[in-house]
Amino acid sequence: MSIDLKQLKYFLAVAEEKSFSRAAERLHISQPPLSQQIMKLEAELGVKLFARTTRSFELTVAGRALMNEAAELLAKMRMTIDTVRQIDRGEVGRLRVGIVGSAMWGPIPSLLEEFQGKYPRVTWTIHELGPTVQYEALRAKQIDVGFWREPRLDETDLKNDSLRQELCFRENVCVAVNEHHPLAKQEAIELTDIADEPMLTLALDKSAFPRYLLQCCVNAGFEPAIFQEANEPQTLLAMVGAGLGVTLMPETTSRIGWPGVVFLPIRTNPPSANLYITYTTTDDAPVVRAFLNILRPPER
Repeated sequence: MSIDLKQLKYFLAVAEEKSFSRAAERLHISQPPLSQQIMKLEAELGVKLFARTTRSFELTVAGRALMNEAAELLAKMRMTIDTVRQIDRGEVGRLRVGIVGSAMWGPIPSLLEEFQGKYPRVTWTIHELGPTVQYEALRAKQIDVGFWREPRLDETDLKNDSLRQELCFRENVCVAVNEHHPLAKQEAIELTDIADEPMLTLALDKSAFPRYLLQCCVNAGFEPAIFQEANEPQTLLAMVGAGLGVTLMPETTSRIGWPGVVFLPIRTNPPSANLYITYTTTDDAPVVRAFLNILRPPER
């Protein structure tokens, strides 16, 4: 048996119009091909679909049954086609976003708000992970995109793992000091001004970013005296607020009011806290494409 959707579409038109001529006009075809398709459909099914007399044109019992089934089938097919097209446009699906914690103090929340507004049928989840864990999660396809800071991955590693990394937001590092610290009243400082201060840093074995910051101190002319390491930025800021030392943080951190903490710009050669997005290049994921379009519109 070979019945196609076009035959069902033609049958429904005739059934609803109760006229071959009106159905042909509605379908924008001539009447003979329409009659031939209906006859072919009846032959395939082995039943009469219409009871034709000189005065009436009615559906048979089989015709009425087919009309209900065909209407549901075509409606479902239209919905399926619409859904497939929405998926291809990235309007339906799931997006798993990996981030470093400090990224949520910057532009990421407003980016996600914009994405949700334009793609309300996409389900997205946030996974707060360090860069190393994000990198492995991307390779294992456990997340779809990852956000972390300087320095970038090696180009060879990116190519070997079919990943692409793009700069999405530029930002500098600042110094967080206790509000009673002598430096706190200055508008900006040099990195060397904290050379003798106890340094609080993110865990050096979790990410390249804190190691990069320490190297920036060395490049400025001093070896920082590390007092404590912590896994979360807010832990470091709590220790700064308690007067236990100073720490280096992305400037967007200052958007949040931290009790007892003052954030000071670095006047000369501030370290970079640029935010990068990383994603796989092996899968043509429409939802990821849609997210990237939000992230990098022409005017941004």
